[in-house]
Amino acid sequence: MNVLAEILATTRERLAERKQVIPAAALARAAAKRASTGDRRSFAGALAAPGLSVIAEHKRRSPSAGAIREDMPLRDVVLAYERAGAAAISVLTEETRFGGRLEDLQVARETVRLPILRKDFIVDDYQVHEALAAGADAILLIVAALEPDHLAELHQLATKLELGALVEVHDARELEVAVELEAPIIAVNNRDLSTLKVDTARTFELSPRIPKGTLVVAESGFSRRAELEELAGAGVDAVLVGEALMRAPDIGAACRELTGVGA
Repeated sequence: MNVLAEILATTRERLAERKQVIPAAALARAAAKRASTGDRRSFAGALAAPGLSVIAEHKRRSPSAGAIREDMPLRDVVLAYERAGAAAISVLTEETRFGGRLEDLQVARETVRLPILRKDFIVDDYQVHEALAAGADAILLIVAALEPDHLAELHQLATKLELGALVEVHDARELEVAVELEAPIIAVNNRDLSTLKVDTARTFELSPRIPKGTLVVAESGFSRRAELEELAGAGVDAVLVGEALMRAPDIGAACRELTGVGA
């Protein structure tokens, strides 16, 4: 079994447990209540701003790297990101392998004014409503984790709920699926989720095939300002950076190095 398949199996197990605690109907009501407040932050708008936007990620650990950073409170991390000029915050909520918690979304939302992305392995409508109820402005949808019809259903639900959707691809075949979906935001993940190997050339190979007018995000493997400048030159709109920032002795300084704030 590959790494992605293992994670998806665990995700479905955890999901079944959560459904026993909070029924889907009750969760949908909670999501609708939050939607009624009108407190929305545009994830797409943040990425469409001039220049290369940085999506700064909170990640305690990962299957590829093990423990990354668990000693610094999430509030301190996301506040440092905001002060350093990040355009949006990504919060990993997967528990077993990434050490995340759904509650992290609410903490992040209460701490900063930036759009919040729920980074997780979304396989069910329930998780989309969870994201909205917990404070997310956008969700991650991984093409490799979903059949095309199911992907389309989840994307449609996110759109209906006015949640942004970052549709993630890893190769040309997956990109075709995302393009067919007419996804407004497409992310190229340089990490193969089956093997966890990273090849940053993927972004430069696939991004020219993404239709004009689509927001393009690069994920995994980028950690230096020079690399970000190369991405900007290739027409990429945003880059998501997690591990490199979380490992830095001074998270705010590391993020400013990427955003250019205060340079």
